[in-house]
Amino acid sequence: MAHIAVIGSLNMDVVSEVDQFPKPGETIKSHGTTYGCGGKGANQALAAAKAGAQVSMIGAVGDDAFGSVLMDSLAAYGVNTQHIAVKPGSSGLATITVNGEGENTIVLTGGANDKVEIDEVRTSLEQLGAIDMILLQNEVPWAINRFAMEWAQANSVAVCFNPAPAMVVPDEMYAYLNVLVLNQTEAECVTGIVVSGVEAAEAAADKLIAQGVQAVILTLGEAGAYYRGRDGEAVLSPAFRVDVVDTTAAGDTFIGAWSAARTEGADVASGLRFASAAAALAVSQEGAQQSIPAREEIERLLGVQQH
Repeated sequence: MAHIAVIGSLNMDVVSEVDQFPKPGETIKSHGTTYGCGGKGANQALAAAKAGAQVSMIGAVGDDAFGSVLMDSLAAYGVNTQHIAVKPGSSGLATITVNGEGENTIVLTGGANDKVEIDEVRTSLEQLGAIDMILLQNEVPWAINRFAMEWAQANSVAVCFNPAPAMVVPDEMYAYLNVLVLNQTEAECVTGIVVSGVEAAEAAADKLIAQGVQAVILTLGEAGAYYRGRDGEAVLSPAFRVDVVDTTAAGDTFIGAWSAARTEGADVASGLRFASAAAALAVSQEGAQQSIPAREEIERLLGVQQH
């Protein structure tokens, strides 16, 4: 079984449902508030595990009441949580507002995620043994990601990086990336190109490939997902048509499922289709981790689509 290490964040999500997002200075009432386990790192770890991969999570939680809940949520689905450090203080927190169209806004408090240390990550990676892929995001300090990329290259381990929240990637780091996964907002931040459709996605992917990335995936919402590899391979995978309820964790679900499929040996087109099906199932339900589908659900949707 493929072994994926995820280095990233664990957050408690506080989610409020509203008809419309408040304007500056406006106070509105929500239809209700729920608490759920999230964080881009934890979401991707759970998505990969539920899609069939062996997954180890490297990160940190606080010694508050949320910390053990966040770890238990992953452990319940078989994620190895032995390399999650417990830090004094609060766990990561995400305050999420979801409107009537299923779109969301998110305010992050780093908490323990900001206290992850390079020595801890180094020790964890060395103890884990054979790793097929490392997943990275932008909810832990950049120094952690940089170290992980350099360690992965030195140890011939593939890196899948999702620069979210969006940031400009240092030029010298592109060559460390086997796969760079971005949504339209992240792609515009990183490349300066407004990715409004497939043609713009091709231009953004070309720019990133020229900077040294081995492969790029751009998720384009209803337009699907576009892959471009350094070898010239290009694939546009259409999106599945579903009723959108909540887009929280959709991108993380896509990345986790994609990574699980690819480390198992799926080709690019099959991997994109599998990941797109997983993301479609995620947006059709409320919440972050609770919306992430199991492998059987993904395969069922794929089977229905093929008939």
